[in-house]
Amino acid sequence: MTLSQILTPSIEKAVQALFNIAIDKVEFQTTRKEFEGDITMVIFPLLKLVKSNPVELGNKIGNYLVENLAEVSRFNVVSGFLNIVISDEYYLNFFDGIKDEVKYGFVTPNPEEKAVMVEYSSPNTNKPLHLGHVRNNLLGYSVAEIIKASGKKVYKTQIINDRGIHICKSMLAWQKFGNGETPESTGLKGDKLVGNYYVAFDKAYKVEIAQLMSDGKTEDEAKKQAPIILEAQEMLLKWEAGDEEVIGLWKKMNQWVYDGFAISYKNLGVDFDTYYYESNTYLLGKDVVNIGLEKGIFEKDPDGSVWIDLTDEGLDRKIVLRSDGTAVYMTQDIGTAIQRVKDFPDVGGMVYTVGNEQDYHFKVLFLILKKLGFDWSKNLYHLSYGMVDLPSGKMKSREGTVVDADDLMQEMTDTAQKIAEDLGKLDTYSNEEKAKLYNTIGLGALKYYILKVDPKKRILFNPEESVDFAGNTGPFIQYTYARIQSIIRKSNFDFSNKSGMVELHAKEKELVKQLELFPEVIQNAAQHHSPALLANFTYDLVREYNSFYQAVPILGEEDLEKKIFRVQLSKKVADVIASSFSLLGINVPERM
Repeated sequence: MTLSQILTPSIEKAVQALFNIAIDKVEFQTTRKEFEGDITMVIFPLLKLVKSNPVELGNKIGNYLVENLAEVSRFNVVSGFLNIVISDEYYLNFFDGIKDEVKYGFVTPNPEEKAVMVEYSSPNTNKPLHLGHVRNNLLGYSVAEIIKASGKKVYKTQIINDRGIHICKSMLAWQKFGNGETPESTGLKGDKLVGNYYVAFDKAYKVEIAQLMSDGKTEDEAKKQAPIILEAQEMLLKWEAGDEEVIGLWKKMNQWVYDGFAISYKNLGVDFDTYYYESNTYLLGKDVVNIGLEKGIFEKDPDGSVWIDLTDEGLDRKIVLRSDGTAVYMTQDIGTAIQRVKDFPDVGGMVYTVGNEQDYHFKVLFLILKKLGFDWSKNLYHLSYGMVDLPSGKMKSREGTVVDADDLMQEMTDTAQKIAEDLGKLDTYSNEEKAKLYNTIGLGALKYYILKVDPKKRILFNPEESVDFAGNTGPFIQYTYARIQSIIRKSNFDFSNKSGMVELHAKEKELVKQLELFPEVIQNAAQHHSPALLANFTYDLVREYNSFYQAVPILGEEDLEKKIFRVQLSKKVADVIASSFSLLGINVPERM
């Protein structure tokens, strides 16, 4: 139970007893640093109901709380704010209740409650994962873990875009220029090999376009008539017709990519419970369009195309079926959403982790599903996020200038190694220990730098800045965790029992107050689909711990009761750091 939940009934009783008035809401806020207090009640809203000045009203309520609520030790009133000081006993009892809780702040999923499906990654099979995929994967994975920790069952999924003209471009280029090379013969990850041929196609295409334009064609004519694009279109038609040779090549090259993706996902530390493939889902939804036509939700134009008119909702008309009867992406997404609920009947909501360039698409999708009468449509959420830029500029995958995810992860590890070596603190480590630590620090820096930012905001990612061992960074938090582990290793006494402390140092109290927020932060992060809330809470906790560490002795404390409590408090801070970072997909090192 939170402080506000403890205080609210007593404040309601106070107002009833003092003024014979019933209130149904009490407003709280964090006490400002310059005033004494652990939580502040806002007096102003009550002035509409009680004829009194704010200071007098605050004093009357404050005195009532001191006399009637054991948790309140004293108070002060500043203008229209009642600053309430909570007793040390309350915080000591609270801490004693959580210090041995292994999964403090996590809620066990309720089997009666509907599950949530979180979709993320969803790459194309014609190129490797890139920097944009990194943000997508980190956000989707973390949000899934946070929702799970908040008490819901979660399925992690992705839909792999494994069909279409872009896939055929890589396949055709490999046929033309590949000389039969494979991941094994080249030593390249399969996704990189296939991605190279996507780039090779584009280069050959541009040469042909230039040649046709020099022969007098317009640019638009040249793009349509270039022999290589016509061959790719022909290959797509053969794929759709089930041509054995094309299907065989498609399966072989896609498997190369899947094997490459699996390595990237493992290195990035993300996973999935289930996979959907566009080659299996691209026809889904067409039958739903017919149902929608019967219900009058969709309308057919004279050319046979089917649309939905959303102008009354402030949107526009959206096509759901072309005049030739083929589906568009919207149709497929409608069918896939419905199929997922059929496959997992306990799913009652979905989260789509997709960049903000698709904001409009998801507004339309969710509205269509609502109009079709699916009750779960009200629990659909688009986890929209901004682009990630590097100081060097924007990425273009067709030209081969994309920021490769594997290369980025390696660069982060290398950057961590350089900075750690410059600090010169790893002399006693073996080469294997160093390599593992560099990876933990580098990936921790990458993940934290991306996840600490509100998903909707665009990010300028600076690798050097992210690996700084000071400030709001992953390595700074990891270093604090490792420092606490060092304290615990050096504690040559039993600190497992209740300490017997009766009075808290101000820094101890602030630290316990910060720990108390953790369960609420998890719930808020889940509700708002924002790992940034959790990341920045962890940074605040670490800052508070370092302030405590500087202010009071821990192992050097002579009073055994205080020493026991401070080691216990340190250990709990480390536990919460580890728990919080696990929800962000970040590892913590035992030594650093």
